[in-house]
Amino acid sequence: MSYLFAAYMAIWILIFGYTLILGRREKQTQEELFLLKKTMEKRLEC
Repeated sequence: MSYLFAAYMAIWILIFGYTLILGRREKQTQEELFLLKKTMEKRLEC
C-alpha cells in the first residue's frame, strides 16, 4: 500500500512541476509578444 501512496505522490509532484514550467513559458511568451507589439508600434509611427 505504501508503493501506491508513493506513486500517487510522485504523479502529483510531476503534475505540479509541469504546471509551473508551463506558467513560466507562458509568462515569457507574453513578455516577448508585448515587446514585439511595442517594436511594431514604433516602426509604424516613423
